[in-house]
Amino acid sequence: MNCEVCHLKELELEHFEIREILRCILHTIIFHRALGLVRPKDVDLELFDVTYVQCGEVEVENKIEEKIEQFICWVEKHPNKKSQICLSFYEVKNKQASWFSNRIERLYWEQWYINLNVAQHLKSHSSKSHHSKFVDPGDGTLEDRNARSAALEVSLREVLFQIIKFVNEKKDHVPPIPNLEGAISFPYEITIPR
Repeated sequence: MNCEVCHLKELELEHFEIREILRCILHTIIFHRALGLVRPKDVDLELFDVTYVQCGEVEVENKIEEKIEQFICWVEKHPNKKSQICLSFYEVKNKQASWFSNRIERLYWEQWYINLNVAQHLKSHSSKSHHSKFVDPGDGTLEDRNARSAALEVSLREVLFQIIKFVNEKKDHVPPIPNLEGAISFPYEITIPR
């Protein structure tokens, strides 16, 4: 089986933006691969002028939230590292049973790599004064923060268009729909760095 792979454009973001960015990207991909009956739910981002669509499935929302929490914990333990999250869709096939087990095999047919560079802005001492003055290099001027935020919003939009272009162009590898019940037709997994 042919597994299509999509490497999404790397996004440079700050710690407080992780949750919104990942929700937007993961829900967008899953929505476009949910071939069952969905109850679309528009979601407006708070930090950016971007709206995305969720499937309206509580199980999907819970799974995504759980993985985002795990990723945030990983980022806190590994500051200043580029990272990658993988969303994989697969089919389940029963392999030939052996003497001791009935083996199930996952046949991956699509993988999405979300590439993130999370900037860590830690407090540092200013060398200009002998007093304990703290400076946060992440704060910068308001203009700097607004420019960085605007650039991230543009990059996020590019990623969303990259997703839409991929799902519209790459259809031949999608297997026949196994599950007509529920919105999510195919099993999927979200893997974060270990």
